[in-house]
Amino acid sequence: MDHTILGQLALAYSPVIDRNRNVTATRLSIFPLSQNAALQPNDLLEAISETWPADGGQLWMNIVSESLLRDMLDAQPGTHILIELPAFMAGDPSFVDPLCTLHANGSTLLLKGRPLQELPREVLDCFKYAIIDFEDDRRYDPATSTPSAAGAAGEGFIRNIAHVQAGINNVTDMETAFRRGAAAVLGWPIDNIIDESARPADQPALQVIVHLIDQVHKEAEIEDLENTLKRDPALAYKLMRYINSPAFGLSVEINSFRHAIMILGYQRLKRWLALLLATASKDPNMRPVMFAAVRRGLLMEELGKLSGDDEQRSELFICGVFSLLDRMFRQPFSSLLKTIPVPERVYQALVDHSGPYEPYFNLVKAVEGSTMYDIKEAADHMMMSFSDINGAILRALQAASQLE
Repeated sequence: MDHTILGQLALAYSPVIDRNRNVTATRLSIFPLSQNAALQPNDLLEAISETWPADGGQLWMNIVSESLLRDMLDAQPGTHILIELPAFMAGDPSFVDPLCTLHANGSTLLLKGRPLQELPREVLDCFKYAIIDFEDDRRYDPATSTPSAAGAAGEGFIRNIAHVQAGINNVTDMETAFRRGAAAVLGWPIDNIIDESARPADQPALQVIVHLIDQVHKEAEIEDLENTLKRDPALAYKLMRYINSPAFGLSVEINSFRHAIMILGYQRLKRWLALLLATASKDPNMRPVMFAAVRRGLLMEELGKLSGDDEQRSELFICGVFSLLDRMFRQPFSSLLKTIPVPERVYQALVDHSGPYEPYFNLVKAVEGSTMYDIKEAADHMMMSFSDINGAILRALQAASQLE
């Protein structure tokens, strides 16, 4: 993935989550590293098209540059790309024709923020959602839980547009947003604090995979592994789907767990059991967590390919996919990793927040945070170019979509 424009940007991503807690789209935030750079929208679309072809799922594009955003509207991106337009630009009469042309060509637009004045009537039908930040939402008065006067006034301009709540970072805020009528939420509802006294999650499927990982780590007999997997046929099916996915790149189809061990070996199989563990929860509120865990693992692995060996890349993958198991199990890592065998360097990153993998982990979390300052700071510590980092991000997102 060799595109010059990737060295001129910082990228961040987050999920779009519907009321059923399903991730229905990915939001890609795009920050120019220099406000004076002349960036070509077609170059950006070409780079992104390798990750998001027309049939590759819905992409919400949050371009944090007025000039690049103006040019992107004229570039007429594919209909699977939804462009976010700040409210102050949507209210500008000079945008009426470009917006109406995009809408007529089948493209969907997203209104970002509350307009301070009434929008031109011609553009109202161009917007599918209004994106309102959770902290700035004036829809409800905090003291009375009723619509405030300011909120009612602002609502008059967008009353016919469903709203999406942005800035969500925990399950409580996500549920509040949906109670208030949000059609979807934007963000990472994964930041709930783990209470060491809380009752661990009772999810038998998770325990089966933990047992399998321990058996693979000890290179147990194949019959023992098969007997363990038979306790949950749904997991066996999901594991076969993962191994046979395009992201895995095998030239032969794996048709049994025994066959998987013979083809993959214990070490490579452990990698996919780790992925299975990170996506096995049946709790709907864990779906965004699982979405994050898969992408963390794949991104840390991609970053490791730039400088590490095979063993390090494998460990970085496990570090990423295990990084949210404390949320899934409702246990701190210091307790959880007593039962799940992990390499020492992974343990250091997850429990002690130290070691050689900590900078990778910090970069991945910064890319989820959608703040250019944090991304730049983490990139500086990694001493990696943005061209390499952004290429790794897009490859990881592509691999994740192939798994799903």
